[in-house]
Amino acid sequence: MTTSTRDHESHNVIDFFTGKPFSERLSRRFIRLAPELDGLEMLYSNDAHPDRYFTLKILCWALRADGDVVGLVPWLNDITACPDLQDPLHGRWEGYYDPGIDEVFYEAPIHKVLELEAAAEYYEFDWENDDDIMQEVPDTIGTHAVLSGDGFKTLTLKEVISWRLHASGELSGMLIDEEKVIDTPVLPGDKCLFPSREHSDFRYYFQHNIANRIKARDPEAMAAISLLVEP
Repeated sequence: MTTSTRDHESHNVIDFFTGKPFSERLSRRFIRLAPELDGLEMLYSNDAHPDRYFTLKILCWALRADGDVVGLVPWLNDITACPDLQDPLHGRWEGYYDPGIDEVFYEAPIHKVLELEAAAEYYEFDWENDDDIMQEVPDTIGTHAVLSGDGFKTLTLKEVISWRLHASGELSGMLIDEEKVIDTPVLPGDKCLFPSREHSDFRYYFQHNIANRIKARDPEAMAAISLLVEP
């Protein structure tokens, strides 16, 4: 994959916040996505329930610039590589899970690795700005963004239509601006979409099963929400 010459000029530059070379950060950025279409999940645990394991549907698989392939899941207010999930309170990665054969595994499926490597070789991009859009994939797991501007006294849930991969390696969950809708259904790439992080009331992402429980004011779901409310 062809990138900006900045990849080669930044190996002596240190990130002020992380203390690591920019070249290392660039090598870990995502450069290509492949949607997960077979229902594979992330397996995780947390300290609040030490004797239980939980699963979360994987959104897609991502190829890093250094060749590593990882599953991605919407998590709290961002999208996270499954192996990077290390918050003991909210969740700790325990592996990938195939519910169809009840199998746990720890490396990306070989067919996804091959798909991503072939696509990255075929689609060569030269980028000038970190915000340039490299790819956009549909959300296939029913992700919703939770919006609240009053400390979760009231909630609005908006469906995430797609995820845009930027040249920086960051992903944006895309929401519908209802006032700009012209054609329906709204598809990835539509001009009425905007990044959730640009909405001042954006707080968290939830998959459809939790989102539906929140819509129904399920007591357990609302109790979980209360734990996430900032002091």
